Amino acid sequence: MGLFFVIPFVAFALILLFSVVKIVPQGREFTVERFGRYTKTLNPGIHILTPFIERIGRRMNMMEQVLDVPTQEVITKDNAMVKVDGIVFIQVIDASAAAYRVDNLTYAIAQLCMTNLRTVVGSMELDEVLSQRDSINTRLLHVIDSATAPWGVKVARIEIKDLTPPVDITNAMARQMKAERERRAVITEADGEKQAAIARAEGAKQSAILESEGRKEAAFRDAEAREREAEAEARATAMVSEAIAVGDVNAINYFVAQKYVEAFAELARSPQQKTVIVPSEMSALVGTIAGVGELVGMARQPHDAPRAPRPAPQQQPAPARRSAPSRATGVPPTE
Repeated sequence: MGLFFVIPFVAFALILLFSVVKIVPQGREFTVERFGRYTKTLNPGIHILTPFIERIGRRMNMMEQVLDVPTQEVITKDNAMVKVDGIVFIQVIDASAAAYRVDNLTYAIAQLCMTNLRTVVGSMELDEVLSQRDSINTRLLHVIDSATAPWGVKVARIEIKDLTPPVDITNAMARQMKAERERRAVITEADGEKQAAIARAEGAKQSAILESEGRKEAAFRDAEAREREAEAEARATAMVSEAIAVGDVNAINYFVAQKYVEAFAELARSPQQKTVIVPSEMSALVGTIAGVGELVGMARQPHDAPRAPRPAPQQQPAPARRSAPSRATGVPPTE
């Protein structure tokens, strides 16, 4: 009989214990209701409620959650149809507000994201939608975060997951991209040819400058050589004039022999000359060369040494000689 009363009592005690003692896990918060009215929020840990008076109202997830925004078709400002979907990251900050200020929190946030996504994308052109996803995300985040603040929810970020334009628009964009790539290739090639032409022009310019400088240096050296040659000729002329002044006949023979040799050389180099006439009287030329050698020996003596006057050569009658026949004409000799 006693056991019959003990078992219901133990069962009642266990039920009462589990209804009074509550353990809140980490990342969760429970709301407490007293006769259906919210009174407080239980943080993670163990708590004891008043039996038969208080009970757990809502169990709220305080961790960051990811909600999927369903795919929907949106008409852009330039009347292009695109399919858009996304994801939103939310976190409950105030458990009581999230529990009692909105019914079905996740559904409400998803519908809010869809409507604002239509509004933002519909106010932009297709090119802007495809190229300015960051701008769309920022605008959606600002609008939705402001709308969910009274619900005790913080919207961390919103991301556009996919944008799908129509097939014909995609093909047109592919052709446009191809044309743009070809245009860039042509511009790059033209720029390369331009740079190459500039480089070649610079090289030709530097080559011309160096060649001009070389000609300038060569002309300067030629002028210097001619100047030294003229100085040497002037010194030789001065020495010969000095020798003539003291009565040296070899000096006169030097000038005569020089002109004789130059004239004979020009005669030999003439392109119109087929036959060179060599005179048979060579003794005068030999005597002239001997005089030139003696004059050169005198020129090698020190300039300060006094020069003794040379006696004038005695004039002797030259014996009559027969002239040799000319090699070119073959004329017989004359007495």
